Amino acid sequence: MEVSWRWTMVAMIAPIAWGSTYFVTRQFLPADIPLWGAVLRALPAGLLLFVVRPRMPRGAWWWRALVLGALNMGAFFVLVYLAAQLLPTSIASMIMATSPIVMMLFAWLLVSERLRVLSLVGAVVGVAGVVLMLIGGAASVDPWGVVAAVAAMTMASFGYTLAKRWGGDVDAISLSSWQLIAGGVLLVPFALVWEGAPPALDPPAIAAFAYVGVVATAIAFVAWFSALRRLDAGAVGLIGLLNPATGVLLGTLVAGEALSANQAGGMALVLVGIVIGQPVAARVVAAWRRRRPTDAAAPGSTPNPTSPPRRELATASRGT
Repeated sequence: MEVSWRWTMVAMIAPIAWGSTYFVTRQFLPADIPLWGAVLRALPAGLLLFVVRPRMPRGAWWWRALVLGALNMGAFFVLVYLAAQLLPTSIASMIMATSPIVMMLFAWLLVSERLRVLSLVGAVVGVAGVVLMLIGGAASVDPWGVVAAVAAMTMASFGYTLAKRWGGDVDAISLSSWQLIAGGVLLVPFALVWEGAPPALDPPAIAAFAYVGVVATAIAFVAWFSALRRLDAGAVGLIGLLNPATGVLLGTLVAGEALSANQAGGMALVLVGIVIGQPVAARVVAAWRRRRPTDAAAPGSTPNPTSPPRRELATASRGT
């Protein structure tokens, strides 16, 4: 139980860091370079992790890295960049929070993970919290931003499940590094064709890319894939609900977006859903069910203090 909680805490690093990228992208990064924005996020982060763990892919991992890099890093970062520019911080992160149920379905189909009742209940409670937060927002919604966010969420949910299926023999640093480098390299020719030369960045944009690359990409993905190897995909997906909670809090505390009562109540439901869906909760419920028949006496019965225990009766019967 303690080990499970430890990896749950590690997994929390990723969605909290990702939730902050919406605000940083919207406030400090140029809005017209989604392709170069994705390259500058993925490629430096991947190279940094490769320096930390200089290990080359082998065999099937050359094409697997390309597939996962496209799903989890390349196209995903472009879509997230667009969503962050087209939608308010809170709404963009809330849409991404619908990923737990999608991840559970992909995990059921691809890695044969059983759909657990408590995980589904936690997902329903958490998504209800997200819906409550979304209803409370008064900002306008750009439909193309919604399309970008939904597409990013679906692709990443599929890609994370594939990484769990394929990545059992690869350490999390190398797994993250290969995907980031592959995703960044795949995007470079598209960025050159559609957006021209790399953009000239001012100091705030450079600092923002450094934060997004190191904290919200390199560290976050290593934490995420480390936890994904040790926990069910559904449990890790539920932890991802911290993404919208972070986005809402930052939007309120830093960007000056209004926090309504609905959003506060929705955040509470999100936290409850995360706790319900963790493996520890399932073990606690199972232990309580096992103890329940022995701890409670049958209704209307009174134990006889003078009658010998069953073990003594059995011993006596064997001796006669």
